[in-house]
Amino acid sequence: MKKTTTSFYDILGISSATLCLVHCLIFPILTILPLGFIHNPIIDLLFASLGLFAILKIIKNSALLISAILVVSMSLIWISILSELFFEIHLDLIYYGGIGMITGHLINYKLHRKQNH
Repeated sequence: MKKTTTSFYDILGISSATLCLVHCLIFPILTILPLGFIHNPIIDLLFASLGLFAILKIIKNSALLISAILVVSMSLIWISILSELFFEIHLDLIYYGGIGMITGHLINYKLHRKQNH
């Protein structure tokens, strides 16, 4: 049963981190085009909250290295989002955090698959 829930949270984390990273990379291009898009940090908060939920479930049963990667990555994401919300400063930390989240979830997913097969 733990294998299924851990896999679910890893897949949720991989999906949300990938969508967030794609959003962060593609959105600046869309704002250049005259389509009426504006940046809304609330969308970033939604992705970060979903990712935070997933990592809180995962770090309880993960190795220290994976937990550290996920916590540091999530911290980078939250620092970047909060600096944009409160100080209107865009930090590139969100990209590194997104890549770290995807990496941490993929490593955790592969380790759990290897252990359970």
